[in-house]
Amino acid sequence: MQRFLRRVAVIGGARIPFCRSNTFYADLSNLDLMTGALNALVDRYNLKGQHIDEVVGGAVVTHSKDFNLTREAVLGTRLKASTPGITMMQACGTSLQGGLGSAAKIATGEIECAIAVGSDTTSDAPIVVSKKLAQRLVKLGQQKTFMDRLKVFKGFGPGELVPSAPANAEPRTGLSMGEHAELMAQEWGITRADQDAFALESHRKAADAYRSGYMDDLVTPFAGVYRDNNIRLDATAEKLATLKTAFDKTERGTLTAANSTPLTDGAAAVLLASEEWATKHGLPVQAYLTYSQAAANDFVGGDGLLMAPTIAVSKMLERAGLRLQDFDYYEIHEAFAAQVLATLKAWEDPVYCKEVLGRAEPMGSIDRSKLNVRGSSIAMGHPFAATGARIVGNLGKLLSEKHGRGLISICTAGGMGVAAIMESKDAAELHQAA
Repeated sequence: MQRFLRRVAVIGGARIPFCRSNTFYADLSNLDLMTGALNALVDRYNLKGQHIDEVVGGAVVTHSKDFNLTREAVLGTRLKASTPGITMMQACGTSLQGGLGSAAKIATGEIECAIAVGSDTTSDAPIVVSKKLAQRLVKLGQQKTFMDRLKVFKGFGPGELVPSAPANAEPRTGLSMGEHAELMAQEWGITRADQDAFALESHRKAADAYRSGYMDDLVTPFAGVYRDNNIRLDATAEKLATLKTAFDKTERGTLTAANSTPLTDGAAAVLLASEEWATKHGLPVQAYLTYSQAAANDFVGGDGLLMAPTIAVSKMLERAGLRLQDFDYYEIHEAFAAQVLATLKAWEDPVYCKEVLGRAEPMGSIDRSKLNVRGSSIAMGHPFAATGARIVGNLGKLLSEKHGRGLISICTAGGMGVAAIMESKDAAELHQAA
């Protein structure tokens, strides 16, 4: 996709606090959380009773009853009921990818406004019965007499009652995302100390963001919760160093609960529009979405599961005519500290850049002081599908206050990555002129 034909404005985002799974949101569903985030956006931008051309989003961990989760959430909000709700899923890139699809429609004039939204809860993970029991239950519903129903359970054994526990393993490899990230850490030589230091920075930045009041208009209290409950104000390098490794129990292991994202419940939403729609509704523009890119790699064949964003960013920058260093902010989703650090190393590595990215020269390093300046997923938490909308909303606010250009990079399950560029008004106009 080339530069959007019409400028796509990011009006702003809103979200509910993110909470560690099985804590404050333990009794709530994805529908509850998504509806809460959408209503937070409605309140922030005075959208009550208004028609939005489309709301696109979804969740990763869902029940079969959530076949169109987004539409059901829309119907539970104060938006006009004529607002369509579209459910999609691309793992951790869900709400960013949903927003980019809507942005393309805004750019071509098909729609004028949209909301991207994501929600996830692992507190309410679906428990699946055994396949044999499921087949019996289906057959049971087809019987007409009591005796026929009784015959369905002939040969039934207690083992059929054992449910299939939820798992986050990759279907193609049987390894969890954390196990894949551990392999990446070992391949790229990412040390435990570097990961812990990175995680500590994430907590410090997130705590400062709350302390300064920066988060006040981004996070709306919900269900009696006022802020993310994963941020560790008392974290120290010494405390982090005492944790046991989580995915590789041998002496080679480096990933811990502290330098990885926790299982998290929460939801986030972001409002996108054409400039004309924003002006008509008296809403200031925070920033513009200007480029995007999705990519995938052969993680089954040996590529790192979470390395696809390196490819997406490289392709996107080539089209945009930009260097990796041409950004004032970098929002790289912290699935794991090791994943971010491996990504940064890969862009600096001449062999990787030549063989994987097809570049004659390495992309180079970035100014780390510009990376995730208000904290990110390790500290705030990571409700899978919600992270993209959280990042877009955060970067929009940063660009409205400080101006410049921002890069988004999100890794996802399945060996995929989603990237985007956002620019403040002055930066977008300068880039367009060039």
